[in-house]
Amino acid sequence: MGTVVKDGSGQRDAGSDARAMTLGTAYGLAAYLMWGLFPLYWKALSYVPATQILAHRIVWAFAFTVLIAVGSRKSGAFRDLLADRKRLLSTIAAGALVSANWGIYIWAVNDGRIVETSLGYYLNPLVSVILGGVALRERIDRGIKLATAAAAVGVIVLALSYGRIPWVSLVLALTFATYSLVKKLAGLDAVVGMVAETAAVFPLAFGFLLFRHGAGDGAFWNSGVKDTVLLALAGPVTAIPLLAFAAGLKRIPLSRMGFLQYVSPSLQLFLGVVVYGEAFSGTHAIGFGTVIAALAIYLSTRKTARRIEQGGTEARR
Repeated sequence: MGTVVKDGSGQRDAGSDARAMTLGTAYGLAAYLMWGLFPLYWKALSYVPATQILAHRIVWAFAFTVLIAVGSRKSGAFRDLLADRKRLLSTIAAGALVSANWGIYIWAVNDGRIVETSLGYYLNPLVSVILGGVALRERIDRGIKLATAAAAVGVIVLALSYGRIPWVSLVLALTFATYSLVKKLAGLDAVVGMVAETAAVFPLAFGFLLFRHGAGDGAFWNSGVKDTVLLALAGPVTAIPLLAFAAGLKRIPLSRMGFLQYVSPSLQLFLGVVVYGEAFSGTHAIGFGTVIAALAIYLSTRKTARRIEQGGTEARR
């Protein structure tokens, strides 16, 4: 039996809290591990055009999440969404943003740019902070400004090493951070949000697949059993990590989830360099090291800010 701990609102079971924390961490870690291993999946479909992989991902993710929504009786939430024009428009925008993110990511992986994609997801938290400051008037303190400046130096170093701006990284970070902002404003749960987002782009994706199949170059069924199965499973592969992430976020603080998120780009970086042999020179190491140092600055300032805030709360009690 867990120890009963009294707090300001009554009593709660410390053992239950510990189990929830453990389970939430496991869900979050599972989500980021799956996202980090995505290059293996998309590489297995490297002979299929990225546009077709994206279209199948949208179509099958829509079908899979509709089944989950029906099973979990979410019809009331959908009626509320359809009645709220602002949230509905936000959801359509989210669908367009996440589709762009998925498409660029799939193309980049199969074009041998996994290292660049990992940089995009290292940059994502900092871009989210900047967007939060601009769009939501959230506080941007000196530590965050310093972290952003350090990340900018890292990107410049990498641009010099590539001989071009790492646009894949920047677009991935910007589209996903903007998508997260729109999702926050819409305030939908994971299942309803994903059904609505994929529904917004489903007609285009399905129509494109019908057109390609009619033209005789559709990959589904024509590229063999393996590719057909992998394309159909793109829906569950897309939805399951998102649902695990949502389940984890309900049980653990956002700060802990924030630490876990770096599992994904770290795995991608490992796969790009070690498994697929992408270039990673000393200059690349300096650039990535600077970006990771920026993240360390950001995380340390957030931790300090939380301690100060908690101290102030305790002093007011």
